[in-house]
Amino acid sequence: MKKRIFVFAAVIFVLLIASCSPAAISNPSSGTTSTQPAASGSSAEPAECSTDAYGCAKIPAGQTIKIGMGAPMTGGDASFGIDISQGGQIAITDAGELNGFKFELIAEDDGGTAEGGAAVANKLVADPTVVAIAGHIYSGATASAMPIYEKIGLPMLSPSATNPPLTEMGSKVFNRIAFTDSTQGKAAATYLYDKIGIRKLAVMHDGSDYGKGLAEIVRDTFTGLGGEIVSFSAITPKETDYTAPLAAVAATKPEALYFGGYTQEGAIIANQMKQTGLENAVFFGCDGTYGQDFLDRTGANGEGAYAVSLAPADSDPKLKFDAAYEKAYGVKPGTLSPFTWNGYDVVAALVSQIKAVAILGGDGNLYVPRGALVTAVRNLKDYQGIGGVYTCDAKGECNASGPRFVTIKDGKWVDAQN
Repeated sequence: MKKRIFVFAAVIFVLLIASCSPAAISNPSSGTTSTQPAASGSSAEPAECSTDAYGCAKIPAGQTIKIGMGAPMTGGDASFGIDISQGGQIAITDAGELNGFKFELIAEDDGGTAEGGAAVANKLVADPTVVAIAGHIYSGATASAMPIYEKIGLPMLSPSATNPPLTEMGSKVFNRIAFTDSTQGKAAATYLYDKIGIRKLAVMHDGSDYGKGLAEIVRDTFTGLGGEIVSFSAITPKETDYTAPLAAVAATKPEALYFGGYTQEGAIIANQMKQTGLENAVFFGCDGTYGQDFLDRTGANGEGAYAVSLAPADSDPKLKFDAAYEKAYGVKPGTLSPFTWNGYDVVAALVSQIKAVAILGGDGNLYVPRGALVTAVRNLKDYQGIGGVYTCDAKGECNASGPRFVTIKDGKWVDAQN
């Protein structure tokens, strides 16, 4: 899920909607934990708040327990933010109440950029009733937001920030359920070489850490398998004419073109390949180019293209979610982005951990020990979500699945040969 433009620097790190309410479906998690009561005779803040490393978030009676989200909600990549937040909103509906306190998802527009990520993080930490973050969506925005949340102890569970270094920076608050770009890139290169039989590959990317990172992993893995990288280049995002760089690629005579980036640019490239001597080359995208939007933008030019889908296997919880999502929003899940189900799972998992540590004060207010919640999210174990069973490791990697390759046949995404 994703513009992940940022420069990772461990030194810098150390220094430093609600949408419409859909019909409820059963939570796939196995059970919930009731709010802990405050110590007998307590009339105000529970004792746990004075011993917690970050103190407590206080939710006054009558207010909501807020889960924040940073996502691109406008612009060319808005489909990702809208889709993931809508999946999360269904989880909010399913969450119900906790001793009379309702949950609320606050989706803020970070534009998918590093600057936007920091701005949204500063806005969310200013609200003391925000207790956790479902996000951010793009890796660049996530990296800039992470140290801001770290300072006050706001746990993060991202559905889609996949750049590998995010979990190598020593963060106590960052966790994710999406498989990393390293996993995806290696699998894509292997699929190109072993399944499609490609031996000469051109690689392009959009310059973002997400796109460039994927491209580099594909390049290195493909050459390691014995393939030849005939071209490796970057494009400038937001442009509408890539015929010049594509013509240069065509001169190298690739059998396939791998693109690391997003639908907006990926669709233009797929369309213009037909005009620049690459009509016989296979377009191979990533999770950032999957979805209905790519089909709509490419039409017949997209036929035979590949991408990565994150759709989980059918199960009763998934089918119930799919029906609720389509009823609420008028489209099938997975249409706007590949991370619909992840949006549900991260919010539902955060709700489960909030319920496990929250304390009802003797004053009628709800208290959430921030440090305890940070630990609870990192210690997520055997959590049954729509996308699988999630268990976080010591670094915050909680993924339950791997890449699934799809191709366009007769104008529709279908499973590719395995």
